[in-house]
Amino acid sequence: MLKKVRILIVDDDPDVCEYLQKFLSKDGYDVTAVANPTQVLDELKNKPYQIIILDLKMPGMSGEELLRRIRAIDSDICIIIYTGYPTVDSAVDTMKQQVFDYIKKPFNIDDFRAVIRKAIEERGLIITPEARLNQEIGNKIRTLRKKKNLTLKKLANRTGLSVSLISQIELAKTSASVSTLYKIASALGIKIGYFFSDI
Repeated sequence: MLKKVRILIVDDDPDVCEYLQKFLSKDGYDVTAVANPTQVLDELKNKPYQIIILDLKMPGMSGEELLRRIRAIDSDICIIIYTGYPTVDSAVDTMKQQVFDYIKKPFNIDDFRAVIRKAIEERGLIITPEARLNQEIGNKIRTLRKKKNLTLKKLANRTGLSVSLISQIELAKTSASVSTLYKIASALGIKIGYFFSDI
């Protein structure tokens, strides 16, 4: 991992907090657990978090109410709901608040880990070396293409590649093969090594 993802666990059960904190910390995350839901908003103001793991049934304030309050101050933070009392209504209500996933207790720890990894990947919370390489190559292609006043269509015609593929490469949504990079480099009048310089 290139940077530590900060995770906030919100659960009134201290044993669950301790358990989740222990295994997520072992996975390399920076984890804080809060047992009192009324402290969460202050915690969010004091420290930036990328993921919140939120229990729905808590005394003092329901998870649904806390979710609404969190969304009022941060509409983008990734929230994963987990509950021992799943209902269709609560699932629908929380999904309307754009939660990333809704997990039923008891959960399989490996499945739980997989949900967190998926959230990190889909939300772009960590950039892997491969993703960074794709971004650098995509940026270089786009910059050079624009410098030479070439549209995507013109570059596609010169390379024999589809507009869609070139666009996906520029946006770093797909990796380019060596032969694809060779075609693009030839069409732009450069050597293929240019894409890997300064990386």
